[in-house]
Amino acid sequence: MRAWGRRNRRNACSRLYGGGNTLSTPSAGATLPRVESAERIGRLGASLTRAERRVAEVVLERPQLVAFGTVAELAAAAEAGAATVVRLALKLGFDGFTQLQASVQHDLANQLRPAAERIREPVATDRVGRHLQLEAANVQSSLRSVDPDLLDDVVRHLADPAARVFVLAGDNSRGIGQQLVVDLGALRDDVCPLDGNDMAVRRQLALLRPTDVVVTLDFRRYERWVVDAAADAAAAGAWCVAVTDSLLSPLSSTAQRTFVVAAAGAGPFDSHVGALAVFNLVVAGVADQLRAAAADRLDRLEAVWQHSLTDR
Repeated sequence: MRAWGRRNRRNACSRLYGGGNTLSTPSAGATLPRVESAERIGRLGASLTRAERRVAEVVLERPQLVAFGTVAELAAAAEAGAATVVRLALKLGFDGFTQLQASVQHDLANQLRPAAERIREPVATDRVGRHLQLEAANVQSSLRSVDPDLLDDVVRHLADPAARVFVLAGDNSRGIGQQLVVDLGALRDDVCPLDGNDMAVRRQLALLRPTDVVVTLDFRRYERWVVDAAADAAAAGAWCVAVTDSLLSPLSSTAQRTFVVAAAGAGPFDSHVGALAVFNLVVAGVADQLRAAAADRLDRLEAVWQHSLTDR
């Protein structure tokens, strides 16, 4: 068991990378481009070396550099050698960098618009317009990327009355993690955050059962304690779901199912709108699965709320 404490969490971040198992990945328009190379990276993530992963991250995050740059420029951006760039291209199934570049150029073609269109876009001072465009893209990208079979599997596990559900979230994502706890908790029993001080987290991990479900949420830069706790939950036999922002997130390497959401923010912080939209989709699915039992449960909760709320 690893040791971690709340006092170290904000500084215990790491750029760790791992391959995923079953991924649901976002389309172009926000954090990640929906390109052929991205899908190949997702399939091979676990087999990439550390240097190859750095190059892969640049391919995912800066497709324009790949499309219009050189091998040397991509290598410099990834702090890797030119040979690593070529090796990654071959490992992804391309004949070399030129074919990788052509693939990225083809997929970017529909994203790039002529200057005559871009000049008519609101300038950066139109904060509302910029945020509207960006957040709408985050939501559309995150929801359109959801694989129906993946969603059904996650909903089925979360709706299983024999399973306890734990939600593990990093500091910056704790708010929407708590919202998931509240929403699922209104529909079923045994939903709680996997959180607290060092001993509280250790205790919860030690008592996990193979029938339990752990939903983990975190974005770059990934908090080490969250990555470690997710790995320990998987090692304990829990069924793990990751909600994260990259095909190469370390959370995906220990999860049975992974949603990759768009998290581009106009300001200095990640956006959680895409993740919240995916959570809303998941909760709606669980509600459909538990309709009869959830209806009775919500009726009882409503009776309690009537005595506490003011809008009646």
